[in-house]
Amino acid sequence: MDTLIYWLALKAVRGVGNHLFLRLLQRFGTPQGVFHASKPELQEVEGVNDPVAARIVQSEIPEGVQEDLDRVYENGYRIVTFSDPSYPALLREIHDPPPFLYVHGTLRSKSSNISIVGSRNATSYGRDVTRRLSADLAARGLTVVSGMARGIDSAAHWGALSAGGQTIAVLGCGLGTIYPAENRELFDRIAENGAVISEFPFLAKPEAHHFPIRNRIISGLSLGTVIIEATPKSGSLITATLAAEQGREVFAVPGSVTSFKSMGTHRLIKQGAKLVEHVQDIIEELPLDMPAFAAAPAPQRVPEVTIQEKKVLDQLTAYPTHIDNLVRRLSMRAGEVSSLLLHLELKGLASQQPGNRFVRSPQADRLDAESTHASLPGL
Repeated sequence: MDTLIYWLALKAVRGVGNHLFLRLLQRFGTPQGVFHASKPELQEVEGVNDPVAARIVQSEIPEGVQEDLDRVYENGYRIVTFSDPSYPALLREIHDPPPFLYVHGTLRSKSSNISIVGSRNATSYGRDVTRRLSADLAARGLTVVSGMARGIDSAAHWGALSAGGQTIAVLGCGLGTIYPAENRELFDRIAENGAVISEFPFLAKPEAHHFPIRNRIISGLSLGTVIIEATPKSGSLITATLAAEQGREVFAVPGSVTSFKSMGTHRLIKQGAKLVEHVQDIIEELPLDMPAFAAAPAPQRVPEVTIQEKKVLDQLTAYPTHIDNLVRRLSMRAGEVSSLLLHLELKGLASQQPGNRFVRSPQADRLDAESTHASLPGL
């Protein structure tokens, strides 16, 4: 029998949380060893009371656990256990590391990670700053970690990808549930240039209580966490608190003093978070090989666009165009145009101006130049 099934089965036993799982692993070596132990032997482990010991001894492999593992294999994903050499070294150090992770892509044990998180309902300023900062970090060899949510998270991933860098997405649901749904392309792109990971079962839905739980992984994977646009009650502040508790650096990007979305980040700065104006503010605080990481960034790679995104992009210029005009010109539904504009913003090819107007970004001209160059005969 596949030994991974025992890892999933032990986690499924009621009363066995992350702490107890790892104590059992330390005592018996493997999950198989736990299931083969006697009830008295199990009760020697701190936290194993009589009911939990009885459930482990009497436990059979649940049908749902086998189905979960089958789905992982059918999709070409993998499970990285705490005993696996590729389990992230920094994550091992936190108070309650997950016993295993579901992984789509390539997860490296040792990489210099920095997490960037913030508001789902981000402003144009927040998304633009996030893309540029993420791209600068990735171009210098750091891996950008975020949660693949709307807003700042998505901009962080796209920024890293635009620089040809590595990025890791930590989900608040299972790998079989892409959330938000419009991030299907981003999900696959991240897996090609890093990893999408989760500690939740394959088909787990994005339950509200999952996100604070996954935040400890985002901060735990990273040498430091950067907060960009956070309201006073933002979930991003939970990530900042967890980072501080884990002994990691906390950074914050300031915003407008009149913006409600920056009140949380400004509070962090007042409490001692490092204020970030440019990438060097982050790098100088991290335990890195300075000559390697302080080098000038490599040229950013122009992101790929879909046919529909290209149609919208071709209608944009350096002069602001109202979204209603784009809807009329393209004969598309307003919701579709709005979604395509958001994707172009996240890829750094367009930006929103006041009054629901949009302009073409300078990077979009590089996209046209590269397309023309590639189509020339003999090239």
